[in-house]
Amino acid sequence: QVQLVESGGGLVQAGGSLRLSCAASGRSFSRGRMGWFRQAPGKERNFVAAIGYNWSGRNTDYADSVKGRFTISSDNAMNTVYLEMNSLKPEDTAVYYCAAHPSIYGGLGYTPNEYTYWGQGTQVTVSS
Repeated sequence: QVQLVESGGGLVQAGGSLRLSCAASGRSFSRGRMGWFRQAPGKERNFVAAIGYNWSGRNTDYADSVKGRFTISSDNAMNTVYLEMNSLKPEDTAVYYCAAHPSIYGGLGYTPNEYTYWGQGTQVTVSS
């Protein structure tokens, strides 16, 4: 059974930092893609960051709203994916979800439909 388990969420003041982790088990995503999405109350689930492989190698990408502040990384086997979040803003407040897809060398994914497996989510709250 595939499981994605997020951790690291919490309450932080604006300008602060948090590091989210997502531990995958049950199958390998070593040449697939993993991503972070977030969903604020009453809003859609939106892309935050992704890491994955295509035939040219490993790639990462970010939503414009988090570029320069967030960093996605993983171990070589993509068993654990991290999201380092710096200079946090109140508008970053949301439930953050980890997602994974085992597509071999399929590149990055920017929409929820491009991912098969999801974690339960972790709350991030940024106070002003």
